[in-house]
This record gives sequence, structure tokens and C-alpha cells, in this order.
Amino acid sequence: MSSVGVEAVVDAMATVSFDSVQESEETLSQDGSEVLSEHLEGSMYSRHWHESELPSLSDGGILCFVNGHVLRSGKLVQESLWVRNGKIMDPRTLFFDERLEADFVVDCTNLILAPGFIDVQINGAFGVDFSAHEGPETEDPEYVSKGVRKVAKGLLAHGVTGFCPTVITSHPEVYHSIIPKFHRTAGSAKDGAACLGLHLEGPFISRAKKGAHPEHLIRSLESGVSSAVACYGHDMKNVAIVTLAPEQEHAPLVIRKLTESGVKVCIGHTLATLEEAEHGVMAGATGITHLFNAMTAFHHRNPGVIGLLPYASEQKYKLYYGMILDGIHTHDASMRLAYNTYPEGCMLVTDAVQAMGLAPGEHKLGDVHVILDDHRRLTVKGTNTLAGSAATLDSCVRRFSTYAGKAAALEAASLHPAQFLGIEQRKGTLDFGSDADFVILTEDLHVMATYIAGDRVWKSEDALLRHARPHSPVPRASTSAAEILSRLATNALDDCVFEE
Repeated sequence: MSSVGVEAVVDAMATVSFDSVQESEETLSQDGSEVLSEHLEGSMYSRHWHESELPSLSDGGILCFVNGHVLRSGKLVQESLWVRNGKIMDPRTLFFDERLEADFVVDCTNLILAPGFIDVQINGAFGVDFSAHEGPETEDPEYVSKGVRKVAKGLLAHGVTGFCPTVITSHPEVYHSIIPKFHRTAGSAKDGAACLGLHLEGPFISRAKKGAHPEHLIRSLESGVSSAVACYGHDMKNVAIVTLAPEQEHAPLVIRKLTESGVKVCIGHTLATLEEAEHGVMAGATGITHLFNAMTAFHHRNPGVIGLLPYASEQKYKLYYGMILDGIHTHDASMRLAYNTYPEGCMLVTDAVQAMGLAPGEHKLGDVHVILDDHRRLTVKGTNTLAGSAATLDSCVRRFSTYAGKAAALEAASLHPAQFLGIEQRKGTLDFGSDADFVILTEDLHVMATYIAGDRVWKSEDALLRHARPHSPVPRASTSAAEILSRLATNALDDCVFEE
């Protein structure tokens, strides 16, 4: 692909009158080539606009990001990204069908454009604990919405445009109180990243694999669906995910009922054998919560939950597994084992608690006191038991990229969680028609800017986005208009020559 890409070709064609373009489309004549060959008067950046001055284009304006590498279909390709009305647009439609041009163009040279990150397991951050139900802050009737908004806005700096607030094992009264308060949100500059639904991690888990969960609040499914309803309540519209142990009696029936209601079920905090885990998957479970952690260790005669991965890779069933790649929870060798076995199912998660973004010291996770040490390791106070992480999702992406590559790491934090949640038609990709939720990163995957619905909702103080300018023609093309149109139709644009 040329250094300006397909969309820049469309920009170049904008210098030709629409009548001559239409004639060229029909006859592939050389009409218009003289227009494309004319020297531009002055620089293509004859009027400079800094990215920070970029206006909101929610009124139907067209925004074009040029010269960056865009994540598409598992590859980083050099092309442009077009946005209108909060959606990713096909430039061919804009130019040939609607005969429109970009209102503003942003230069993204040496930058990467990827779908916004989605974290499906985050217990809190920036001093907020989603499982909190005691203390002065909980006396405020708006404490849940305020806490969600604080985290949602803070996550923007890390490229996260959607997340699932996670509540660990709690008392039924706590669930009844807080579940109705965790409303799903669309995401915006005002409210931050989108709240994509609650993740209820527990209380139907194994006591032997409780991790940091309070043992006295762990419950069984002795009455099947009635046990789940008694614990969570009848209204589950705000819930996106439930994590439970599939070896429990009646678990397959509960899994089936949850999935029928639209809730995704993950296997986690479990002593399940491979056979018991498969029963859960056959009942409808499609996820594994923090793979390798709080589950039976892999053994050659009893592979446990980890044994699901090779069968998922053979398409026996569709499955996604979360991995906490903070350098503490999962050894690099274990990460390689899982990813090499089943790369399509890998989701990066943080499992972060309120200590994310805070200094080392004592913090809380529900009723549990946890300690963050100087090495960013979180443990239950007085023990060596890990208690979530203080990692950010972009740091996990960078760590994973050193092995899997940039494109694969970015997809593991965007496309795969969107697929798990069943929202990949609008989130997790930069395909035409999807929501314009995306992140702009440096080549070493540090976040420079975050966009939701086409509006910039966060930018780095060190942002490297050079130019946002009213549309002007790109440099003259030495390839004829008809030839460009012909190659555009066949996607054979590698040899198109553009001169500065």
C-alpha cells in the first residue's frame, strides 16, 4: 500500500469535479488526469490545526485520520480512518455515493489507531471499590453512579472505552442493593468509558479456590435456580457476566437459565475436572475467569479447566479466557502455553482493585483488607494470597505485545472481549459501520488519545498528533484519475505514486 493509502486516493479524487469522476467511473477515460497532475499552490498544510483544537463533529461533520497504521482484520495497515456521526465510515461511500469530503483531517504519522480497549473484569480503581457497601461514602445515594463515573473517566487515559464493573462475593442484601444501581452507559466525555454491564464474580464458587473472596459469604446452588434468584434478585438487566464454579450441583441448569436471559457465564474459582468444566460449557458457559488463577492446576491425567483450551482450538466449542498479564499473576511460560494453544480466545483483563492508580499501602476489596507493596503486588493483608492487581490494561497490552506482536495484543484487549460479550458488530473493531470508539497510540503502544463515538474524550499532554486541519487536497498524483479508479475497484493500489 502507498504511504497515503486508499482513503487518501479518495481525497485525491476530490480534486476532480464530480461530473468528470462519474464519467471516469463509467468509461475509465483519462478525463480529469490533468486536474490531478496540477501542482498545488502552497503546502498541503497551508493551514495548521492542532489536535487539541479539534471540534466535536456530532453534527454530521466528517473527520479523517491520515498516515497512521490502522488495526484491521488482525493486521496493522497504513490507511486512513473516516468518522461521521459516531460511526466508522467507508470512504468510497462518502465520496462516490454522497460526494462528500472530510471536514477535518488529523495527521497520525508514526501512530497506531486501534479499537478502544474493553476490560471485562475490573473490581475498582482510583480509590473506588465496586464491592463497597459500608463506610461513609456508601451513605450517599449516588455513591455507585459517582464511583462508576470516576473509574470510567480515569480509564480513558489507558485507552479503555468500555468495561464491566466487577463485584466479588458479597451478601445477598448487597447484591439486591447495588445491582439495580449499576446502569449500563454508552460512554462519553462527560461519563467516561461505557459501562457494559456488571460482572458478578461469585458467590457460587469453590471454597478451596476462593482466592481473596470472603469464605463466609460463599454460597452453594443447593436449590438450583432458586438459589441464584434468592441471592441476586429477579432483575438481571444490568448484569453482563456471572462467574461460578461448574462442579456444583445444579450448576449446569443455572448456567443454562443465565445464558437464556442474556447473561454470559464464566468458569472460575473452581476445582472442576475437565469433564465438569465441559458440562458447564455444554450448558452455555463461554468464558474462563483469570486463567490459571484460582483453579485446579494442569496435570497430565487431570488437566482441569485448562484442558478446555485445546478442544476450543479445534472448534469443539467457542470459548474465551481472561489472562492477567501484570507480570505477577501469570508466568510468561503459562501465557505462551495458553496463547499458542488457542490464540483466538485470549482476552486481556486487569482484575484491578481500588489500588489502581494509587500509592502502595492498605486498600480494600469488598470486606477484605489488601496490601499493595512497592512492587505493585497486591495480597490479602497478613497472607501471601493474591488479591487482584493494580495493573492498567494498556500496560498489559504492552507486555503481551513483546510476545504476541502489536496487532494480536491489541485485539486481545478489544476484539476478543467484544466477541465474548456478543457486541462485536459495534464494538472492538474498526470495521465500517462500527462505533467510532478507538484509541491512538505511539509505536510502542502508549496511549496518546482516546475517542468515543468519534469525539476525543482524553488526550495525553505529550500527544504527538501533529495536524488537524480543514480539508485541503492531498499532494498531486502522478497516477491518472482513471487508473486510480480502476485500481480502487480491484484494490490494486500498491503502485500508485503520490508526489509531495
